[in-house]
Amino acid sequence: MRLSYIFTALELILRCIAIVIIAPALVAVYYHDWNSVIPFVVAAAGSLCASFIFHYKSDTFESLNDIKKSEALCIVAVSWLIFAAVSAIPYLFFGLNPINSLFESVSGITTTGATILTHYDYPKAMLFWRSMSQWLGGMGIIVLFIAVLPQFAVAGRQMFFAEAPGPTEDKITPRIRHTASAVWAIYIVFTALEIIFLKLAGMPLFDAFCNSFSTLAGGGFSPNPSSIMGYHSNLICWIMIFFMFIAGLNFALLCKVVASRDLSLLFKDEESRAYMWIVFVFTAALALALFNKEAYSAFESLTAAAFQVVTVIITAGFASVDFAQWHFLPKIILFVLFFCGACAGSAGGGLKVIRLVILFKYLKIEVAKILHPNAVYPVKINKTIVPHEVIRQIIAFICFYILIFAVSAFLIAIIENNSTMGITSSITMLGNIGPGFGITGPMGSFDVLHPISKVICIFNMLVGRLELVPFLAMLHIDFWNIK
Repeated sequence: MRLSYIFTALELILRCIAIVIIAPALVAVYYHDWNSVIPFVVAAAGSLCASFIFHYKSDTFESLNDIKKSEALCIVAVSWLIFAAVSAIPYLFFGLNPINSLFESVSGITTTGATILTHYDYPKAMLFWRSMSQWLGGMGIIVLFIAVLPQFAVAGRQMFFAEAPGPTEDKITPRIRHTASAVWAIYIVFTALEIIFLKLAGMPLFDAFCNSFSTLAGGGFSPNPSSIMGYHSNLICWIMIFFMFIAGLNFALLCKVVASRDLSLLFKDEESRAYMWIVFVFTAALALALFNKEAYSAFESLTAAAFQVVTVIITAGFASVDFAQWHFLPKIILFVLFFCGACAGSAGGGLKVIRLVILFKYLKIEVAKILHPNAVYPVKINKTIVPHEVIRQIIAFICFYILIFAVSAFLIAIIENNSTMGITSSITMLGNIGPGFGITGPMGSFDVLHPISKVICIFNMLVGRLELVPFLAMLHIDFWNIK
C-alpha cells in the first residue's frame, strides 16, 4: 500500500465530511437554537483540520487513477472510521459520554438504528443529525463522494465495489461516476416523495424529514421516542412499508427500471423475485401468528406483520408495535429474518438475498450430485452461470459472518449474563438491524449494556456495514505491505 495515495483520498473525503456535517447547524439556525450550532461547526472544523494534516503527506490527485484494490479497501475502511469519529463529536456536546457518542454515531452511519438514548429531550439539530447520518450512510459515503468528486473518476471503480461488495458487479452506465450519480439521484427522489406523502398523512414536517431520511437508508432512527408507533396512524405505517420495501431493492436495478420505464425488470430479476416472495410469505405467516396469539384484529395483524417483516428484512430499526412483548411464535418468525437481509445494492444490510439464493441453489445441486456424481449442474442467476470462484467467496463470507456472530454473541452473553441479549444484540448489530428482544427491544435502549459490550456492538456494526470484505482483507499479512 502506498500511504501517499491513501492520504490523498482521505484528504478529499475529510473535506466533504466537513461540508455535509454543517447541515444540522443550518437546522439549528432555522429554529433559532444558537447553542446547537457550535457542536457541528466544531466537528466540521475538526474534519477540515484533519484534511490539512493529510495534505502534507498526500500525493497529487492524478495519483488516484493508479489506485490498487488493497488501497481502495483501506481507504473505505479508514473513511468509515473517520466518519464515525467526526460524527460522534456533536453528541459529546449534547451530554453523551465518549463510548455512547461513538455508539450512536456508528449506529447512525451504518444505518443500524440501535440507540443508547434513554430520553428524547434533545435539540432538533441533534435529532436531525441522527437521521441525516443514516441517510448519508445508507447509500454509502464513498458512493456519494464518487458522484460529486471528479478526482475519483478512475479510482472510483475500486472504491465503489470495496464499499458495496457483492457477488456481482452491477454497473448501469459505462462510467462508475455516472452510476454513483444515478443511484444517488433515485435515492434523493424517493426520499423527497416520502417526505411529501408523510406530510400529507399528517406527520409534522420535521418528523417527515427525519423519518424519510431513516426509511430510505434502511436505518430506523426516529425523532419520536415510540418510533412509528408514536404516530398512531395506519396510513403512515403503510406509506413507510412501501418506501421501506423500495429501500430493500437493488438501486441500480431501480435506475434501469426508471430509465427504461419497464417495471417488469423487477420481476425478471431472480433476487428481486426472491425478496418479494420472502416478504410475502413471512408477512402472511406473521399475520396469522399475530391474529391467533395476540389481541389484534385481522387488519391490525396484517399491518403489524407487514411493517415488522419489511423493517427487519431491510434491516431498518423502526417499530409500529413493541414486538419485544409478543409471544414466542411471532418473535421466532422475526428472528429467522434477522439472518436474511435485503437485496445487494440496496440500502439494507444483512447477508443479502442474492447470497442466500446462490447458496440454496448450490446446496440443491450438491444433493442432486449424491445420486448423479458425474453430472454437471451449473448455478445460474438470471440465466447467467455463476463462476465457482464467486460461489466459493459466498460460502466463505457466510462462514465468517456466522463465526463473527457466534463469537460476539458468546462474549456479550458472558459480559451481560444474559443469553437472549447476547444472541439478539450480536446478530442485530452485525446485520445492521437495530433493536432486538428484551430490554434492547424497539422501545428499549442499548445504554444498559456494559461498555465492553458496546465496543463489541460498534465493531459488529462497522464490519456488518462494510460486509466483512475490508475487515477480512486486513487479516492477511500482505495487506500491510506499506510503502
